[in-house]
Amino acid sequence: LVFLNGKKNLQGSAMAGSIGGFNAHAANILTAMFLATGQDPAQNVVSSNCMTHMEAVNQDQDLLITVSMPSIEVGTVGGGTVLGPQGAVLEMLGLRGAHPTSPGHNARRLARVIAAAVMAGELSLMSALAAGHLIKAHMAHNRSQPNTPLPTRPSTPAPFAKLDVIAAAEQAVEAEREKRKDEEKATAGDDASAKPSEGSG
Repeated sequence: LVFLNGKKNLQGSAMAGSIGGFNAHAANILTAMFLATGQDPAQNVVSSNCMTHMEAVNQDQDLLITVSMPSIEVGTVGGGTVLGPQGAVLEMLGLRGAHPTSPGHNARRLARVIAAAVMAGELSLMSALAAGHLIKAHMAHNRSQPNTPLPTRPSTPAPFAKLDVIAAAEQAVEAEREKRKDEEKATAGDDASAKPSEGSG
């Protein structure tokens, strides 16, 4: 995990020209938390600035993971926090509304909760990637392929209705390619047999 974090999240992000994005998928978790707690999802870009750091400790027996997110923009008063479902989530977290004695305290605590969720997501995704589970999951559940037989799909709007036509066209193209290859081989064989054999001098 430490090696993968260095290669992917740090070096990989630097090579990609990332600004503040030295992480695996912090924006995914943060945006989900923003929607659930009534935050402004338009602020997910600047709020997702995150550096994920991992190091081995205790003679390499344990993993220390940290996330640094210096610009999370959240609030617990007004905006989407007044909506029923979002307010209920804040209530469950004990962070709904303003703190009675310390203004901004609830917002700071919410930012820490979001950072903790991001850290859990980083550990989960990086572990899956290191173990090879991520690739296997993508191969097994690839959404670009229909997961159920076509006849069970609804006829409207029938997004997969054209698959049979496309498959037939691809098969026709492949058959034409094979035919051309066979013709080229036959032509090459005729040319070879037409050449006079060379004798030794």
